[in-house]
Amino acid sequence: MVLSHRNHVPAAFIDTVTLAEHQKAADYTLAKQKLARYEIIFQALLLLIFTLGGGLDLLARISQLWVKNSLAYGIVLIGLFSLVNMVLSWPIAWYRSFRLETRFGFNNMTLKTFIADQLKGCLLAIIIGVPLLYIILLIMQKLMLHPIFGGAWWFAVWLVWMVFSLIMLWAFPKWIAPLFNKFIPLTDQELRTRIEKLLQRTGFHSDGIFVMDGSKRSGHGNAYFTGLGKNKRIVFFDTLLKDMQPAEVEAVLAHELGHFAHKHVLKQMIVTFLLSLFILAILGWLLPQPAFYLGLGVHEISHAMALLLFMLVLPIFTFPFSPLSSIMSRKNEFEADRFAAQYADASDLIQALTKLYRTNAASLVSDIWYSRFYDSHPGAQERIAALQSLQAKASHK
Repeated sequence: MVLSHRNHVPAAFIDTVTLAEHQKAADYTLAKQKLARYEIIFQALLLLIFTLGGGLDLLARISQLWVKNSLAYGIVLIGLFSLVNMVLSWPIAWYRSFRLETRFGFNNMTLKTFIADQLKGCLLAIIIGVPLLYIILLIMQKLMLHPIFGGAWWFAVWLVWMVFSLIMLWAFPKWIAPLFNKFIPLTDQELRTRIEKLLQRTGFHSDGIFVMDGSKRSGHGNAYFTGLGKNKRIVFFDTLLKDMQPAEVEAVLAHELGHFAHKHVLKQMIVTFLLSLFILAILGWLLPQPAFYLGLGVHEISHAMALLLFMLVLPIFTFPFSPLSSIMSRKNEFEADRFAAQYADASDLIQALTKLYRTNAASLVSDIWYSRFYDSHPGAQERIAALQSLQAKASHK
């Protein structure tokens, strides 16, 4: 679909997107899809190597040589797996940034920054992940032997995971994100005034309006909200502000506010927590069954191994539900657009989205069935048409 329309700019964009820009977006989309296919094959091979190929058993035996305590063994096993998996995934991450993104003029990352990001990620995983993993394995070890609560260990793990997720959501803006990027308060007074008036109209409160040095790594533009409760922040990429007028930035922000107004973030959190509870209940049923391990080629049975196996095979079973997630996400995007058209100008949002499509080399066409299955956002033509309809209705009032 993308390739067949490569030489023709869609009618809705013929006055705002050049043929060269449209062709770049098509080529960029096809290149990303090609890399994604190779990545799927690579991940499938890794899954086979770790399971039927004996990789997890080998890591388990190495872990047993290093530590004897069962809790320490579990942490070392999962840590070893995470390290090996991360190192094996580095070549694809490197190719994505330094070949694919560079080819299309988006990569601004240096090799030094790339390595620093990986090392920081490892350090955070140790500082944050090890205590969490220790608590989870301890619960599994203690509660499974309990005569009354042994069958409900997974519920206790779920409670710990839920609390941990909420803490991370609260802590991310102030403590984690600044480790990777610089965040400075918005200094453009005209834009700041516009945003503050918009926040007043919508009744939204935040902990500040910040500009992030997104250009440090990429030429892509974006904006987002992060945080929990009073610790919420509005963040604009510096690349976004460079390309847009204040009214267009206001429209983009109004769209993001729409997600909060319609409680999309809260609803997504609830769905995620309920889904994780269901998933852990299934793990609770599978964990004591030898066939779960042997069927995947694993002979070293333990609580940590059960967690690893479940994390590895889970994407296979959740994949068929992807369309449901995509449908809900696209519905949310349309609702946020309608909110933006109510509190800002629909024409400004149309112009802002067109600039984002153009500067991010986003494809203006997509296969309808592929989009229904995978895409979290409506197609460009469908989305612009919906906004133009809202604009026409507003003009007739």
